[in-house]
Amino acid sequence: MTDLLNEMLPAIEAELQKQVARLDVPRTRVYHDMLTYHMGWTGDGAGPDATGKRIRPLMLLLTAAACGKPDWQTALPAAAAVELVHNFSLVHDDIQDKSEKRRGRTTVWIKWGMPQAINAGDGLFVVANLAMTDLASSYPAETVVDAMRILQNTCLDLTRGQFLDISYEKRADLGVEDYWPMIGGKTAALLSGCNELGALLGGADQSTREAYRAYGQYLGLAFQVQDDILGIWGDESVTGKSAASDLLEGKNTLPVLAGLGKKGRFAARWAQGPIQPSEVADLAGLLASEGAYAYTHDTARQMTDMATNSLREADPQGEAGQLLMDLTDRLLKRDS
Repeated sequence: MTDLLNEMLPAIEAELQKQVARLDVPRTRVYHDMLTYHMGWTGDGAGPDATGKRIRPLMLLLTAAACGKPDWQTALPAAAAVELVHNFSLVHDDIQDKSEKRRGRTTVWIKWGMPQAINAGDGLFVVANLAMTDLASSYPAETVVDAMRILQNTCLDLTRGQFLDISYEKRADLGVEDYWPMIGGKTAALLSGCNELGALLGGADQSTREAYRAYGQYLGLAFQVQDDILGIWGDESVTGKSAASDLLEGKNTLPVLAGLGKKGRFAARWAQGPIQPSEVADLAGLLASEGAYAYTHDTARQMTDMATNSLREADPQGEAGQLLMDLTDRLLKRDS
């Protein structure tokens, strides 16, 4: 890692711990423990593998610095806020999806029960909003209000995407056109918000802010489409995720919706009900033969091109700008 990353990543972690410490009082100590456990700092399996990569706060800080702001530390409260929002959504996702594991550890709702886990997710959301108020020590009031507006609109988009995702589960009439609003909310909204916030707090003008916002949006779309490819045709030894899971769980991913649109053999089998493990390999091959793999791969490339073009338009500067470009390249050329 570069010197800048070696400065930013520990600073992000320290800011996150500072914000979560708002709940570290004797009467609700277990409540605080729930949050520190979910964030990957405490409990069995705590450590880097449990915390995640902190991509979203890192992108916010890199964007701020790439806009010419040398004292990127002033944007740390916003960086913490976007990571806390991300983790709030994960706690609630685990409940809604009935997921028992998150990053190889028991999920909060399994460990402490559903009612308390809902409250823990709510706590992360509130702390995220309180973190944003700390920007007032370094930025004028109008900038803080603008930043909070961006974050709240982002959160609203997240809930819209989650609503669509859940509502799609029992629908059999979906097409490719239904896919984009869902992932635009669930996956792309927060990345877009991170980059727009970073540009705002970095002092960028309106056109540059818009370029960074578009970059984050297309980056999120490209990332999700790639994830959909890996969820059916990925190498399990590389991804660490079963390539059978998306088909077995009946997920309405882009390849599946593209396959359904062909109204061929895959669509006929999908309509018959749940896929069995013994069928997965054949169905993945059938999807590819009917053009779903090529279509999804081409779509991922289109979204990737739009993301990189938007980033070039934003014209990120200095070491932070180069790191942002390098990070983008790694995210868009992943195999896991």
